[in-house]
Amino acid sequence: MAALQIAFEAPDNSVTARAVPGKAIDLQHLSNQTMGDKALEIEVLQLFARQTRQLMKGLSEKEGSRSEIAHRLKGAALGVGAFLVADAAAALETDPEEPLHLSALSAAILDTELFILKLCR
Repeated sequence: MAALQIAFEAPDNSVTARAVPGKAIDLQHLSNQTMGDKALEIEVLQLFARQTRQLMKGLSEKEGSRSEIAHRLKGAALGVGAFLVADAAAALETDPEEPLHLSALSAAILDTELFILKLCR
């Protein structure tokens, strides 16, 4: 239950966080969000990966507006420290008809999912 609360509640943005170069997930941010609980970190990341797949499916099947879906992706990404995904989602939220934004978001999500898979081994 705690994982669901962390995964879907508003992130603590009191400090401006940015992506660590070369990292799909800012592990320090994630650790702060989960109070250092490693098992909870894995659970939250797995929930995030599932949620992103569902939302990307919604984008491809045009279930809802692109801006709304991108906004949900951005919020979820900020919560776990996936700042590259959050930035790409923010660009799509602002300009939902730009195909390059959708491509950038897809690439960022793929990189993040691969990072999560490696981390969860």
